[in-house]
Amino acid sequence: MTKHKLFKLGAAAALTVTGVSAITSLKTVRAANFTAIKRVKINYLPGKGLNIWTNYNKGKFMGYRAKDGTIWNVAETAVDKKGNLWYKVGTREWIEARYTVDVGMDTPDSTNAKTKDRVTNVSTKKKTSKKTTTKVNNVISLGTVTKKSTKKSTKTKSKAAKVKKAKQIVDAAVKKTSKKLTTKKVASTQASSKAGAIVALAKQQVGKPYAWGANGPDSFDCSSLVQYVFKNAAGMNLPRTTYDQVKVGQTVYQKSQANGQPVSASNLQVGDLLFWGSESAPYHVAIYIGNNQYVNAATPEQGTILQTMTSYFAPTIVKRVL
Repeated sequence: MTKHKLFKLGAAAALTVTGVSAITSLKTVRAANFTAIKRVKINYLPGKGLNIWTNYNKGKFMGYRAKDGTIWNVAETAVDKKGNLWYKVGTREWIEARYTVDVGMDTPDSTNAKTKDRVTNVSTKKKTSKKTTTKVNNVISLGTVTKKSTKKSTKTKSKAAKVKKAKQIVDAAVKKTSKKLTTKKVASTQASSKAGAIVALAKQQVGKPYAWGANGPDSFDCSSLVQYVFKNAAGMNLPRTTYDQVKVGQTVYQKSQANGQPVSASNLQVGDLLFWGSESAPYHVAIYIGNNQYVNAATPEQGTILQTMTSYFAPTIVKRVL
């Protein structure tokens, strides 16, 4: 049976001796000494256990769980690729932080009944021994206790400093992750808002005449329609011609001999630019507005119209500029 070391709850008290109290599994684990940076309580589902993983990034389930309500010491923290915070609670055991709540470092461990009994017995022996010692021995013992107390106080301060520093690191990591998520959310919201404005303004141009070289707002050619809509709806200054517009943004799709299939609507987003022809010589451009439809200044006979994509006249290049 493979054994793993789980971290102790406190400097002297083991998190669990056999792993039965805190872990819902038949697997037996051993305790490991370490200095905790914080203490957490499993806050999952009553009567259920939280999965323990081998790593915080694409780790594997280890086959046993941390029982709801049990208290664990944390040795390290980490943030995965998705921005989720994780706690390391063993030599290679990790749990998700979102299913825990912080508790004080002096919180008693409900699973350590045996450890508490041992501490009580030691205290009783100390009291009995104290009554039978002489006055001289008491003085000597007092000096010994003073030295031990000083060492213990120094050790406690050192441990408190480590815990404080670790907490600062955790807070900084959480703050950094939160900031990244907020930035992504704001960027996504802004892009969605711009896309909606572009669709609305593009539809308003439907019915206006086509005129080669026209710049709007009364008539357009294909590339001037794109430039006009993006500038007035989203504040974006795109180039004037299809030759230059095809060089802007991210390539979402490009038809080639290796990729002979037409572009699928599932690959498109509102506001994408659709091009026909090659990247070095595009001859037409349109604005995708969703639902497999696009708006374009088509021909002098058709003017500016809304069309549905078909396999007979499918774009060969798709650029994403939002």
